[in-house]
Amino acid sequence: MANAPAAAHALDVLGLIARRGEPVPAAAIARDLGLPRSSVYHLLAVLTERGYVRHLPEERRYGLGLAAYELGSAYQRQAPLDRMARGMMDRLVDASGQNAHLAVLHGSDVLYVIEQRAPGRPLLVSDVGVRLPAPLTATGLAMLAALPAAQVRALFPDRGALVRRDGRGPASTTELRSWLQQVRARGYAIEDGLVTPGLGSVAVAVLDAGDYPLAAVAVTFRQDEVDAPARDRLVHQVRQAAGALASRLGRGR
Repeated sequence: MANAPAAAHALDVLGLIARRGEPVPAAAIARDLGLPRSSVYHLLAVLTERGYVRHLPEERRYGLGLAAYELGSAYQRQAPLDRMARGMMDRLVDASGQNAHLAVLHGSDVLYVIEQRAPGRPLLVSDVGVRLPAPLTATGLAMLAALPAAQVRALFPDRGALVRRDGRGPASTTELRSWLQQVRARGYAIEDGLVTPGLGSVAVAVLDAGDYPLAAVAVTFRQDEVDAPARDRLVHQVRQAAGALASRLGRGR
């Protein structure tokens, strides 16, 4: 905490507003936290800009913003996912001999919820709590392909919303739509060295009863070690894991 006082104070501000249960004046926040008013106003400006706090100018008070709600909602989704999926992810690692992970959408990114490592497999940049641009990952593409077109357009309204890596990845919203159509046609997503050169992934979305993507299951492998038949086997194993998790979550398919 001593090495990041601004972050600690920002969390203190969020915690205080959350505990009050109603919008709070900046002066009360400064008083209760023992912080200078100038510092509190600066923190509130940043938190408001990022959507974690909303300013009510008529009341001269501050309440929690949509981003804070999204975090709480994400936790509510991830907690049962973690409990229900961990055993399945263990079995997927055992069956495939590859690293496996479970991710959820967080805005235009994927957020990794479970990472299960297989012995002797390569280290991955993804880990629990890591976020990566959804269009660059197999899990992200699997989930985006299952979203309504209007929601995809809202997440990626123009090419400026797309992140590329070393000149790779969808360069336009038209190309992204084409990629997602291919995912829908195949029934699974492929990531071909976009995150880490030499490593590939296959992923399948975990759908609820309304076909909304709750999460995605994936395995990652060395591309030079996995030929087409071996990849087909991995896809089958990932499909089984995603289907089993969907059933546990109530889809009943």
